Amino acid sequence: MTLPRIAVDAMGGDEGVRVMVEGAALARRRHSDFKFLLVGDSARIEAALEHHPNLRAASEILHADDVVGGDELPSKAIRRAKTTSMGLAVNAVKTGAAGAAVSAGNTGALMAMSKLALRTMPGIDRPALAAIMPTLQAHDVVMLDLGANTEADARNLVQFAVMGAAYSRIVNGFEKPVVRLLNIGTEEIKGTEELREAAAILAEATRAEGLALTFDGFVESDKINRGETHVVVTDGFSGNIALKAIEGSARFVTDLLRQAFTSSLRSKIGFLVSRPATELLKHHLDPNNHNGAVFLGLNGVVVKSHGSATAKGVANAVAVAARLLENKLTERIAQDLAQLGESALRRPARAPSAAAARSGESGAGGGAA
Repeated sequence: MTLPRIAVDAMGGDEGVRVMVEGAALARRRHSDFKFLLVGDSARIEAALEHHPNLRAASEILHADDVVGGDELPSKAIRRAKTTSMGLAVNAVKTGAAGAAVSAGNTGALMAMSKLALRTMPGIDRPALAAIMPTLQAHDVVMLDLGANTEADARNLVQFAVMGAAYSRIVNGFEKPVVRLLNIGTEEIKGTEELREAAAILAEATRAEGLALTFDGFVESDKINRGETHVVVTDGFSGNIALKAIEGSARFVTDLLRQAFTSSLRSKIGFLVSRPATELLKHHLDPNNHNGAVFLGLNGVVVKSHGSATAKGVANAVAVAARLLENKLTERIAQDLAQLGESALRRPARAPSAAAARSGESGAGGGAA
């Protein structure tokens, strides 16, 4: 199929134009059918394109005078959506000038601009930020929400599960991905009321509605990367903490190995012997190989690249955007939501807590938890 062009915020990220253009050029070399709308300072983009004639032939430049700062408040940035490279890249998706947008800029600003310009899909209350992470198995795990919503009720979590499953079917090829809710334990009685309620809705919906997912209860954070779960669902507060803990652990392991292998001559010899294994580990833990988080639930495709991503990482984020376009992500989510039905998302009557039950038994009057 002929893919729509991809709008790239060329000014976003820690190094801006150079890395973003190099990443788009690498993506173009890997996929000759990719076409781009490069948004930002036209003079700087033109200068960068001199080193990438293949990309130049497949790109159009949209000039933007302004750039969203990395620490800028979303409420401030959103007022300049019509003049910034980020805002114009997102707007290109809205107008149909591009099929998807990729930015390595301010996450909060990108979320705010995307939600305002593209709006949420029918049946979705809040968009969620989803990313893929490596596991011990051959497949990756999809995790959401990773920071778009600090709080999420049961209805939100169910919608996240449907969206995450649709995403997993595209990136991993599973017909019915295994979905679990992140919790402090796997027992049914564990966790917040919202988690237990979402679990009840998903369990009933997968039995009655025939959704293209397999709900399998709860998962603890230490099992996220085991590969036993295809989709991990949580609120953005917990998800962001878990993601950064996993990334920090990966950096800790690689730094620890580096120190160990350079501590003595004997260690250096050991490194040479084990180098094939350590290179494989390095490749597996390199965040650039899994770069490209997606705002799910919008009427359009927006991909967030890590601000510190290399050209390889940017190329992978572009490839994520193209793959979602090719596999019609938004249409898949809409179909699954229709299959789920609004009735399944209506809150069931909440069971009274143990304290409330005891209060009712004593004649003091009971209430829902």
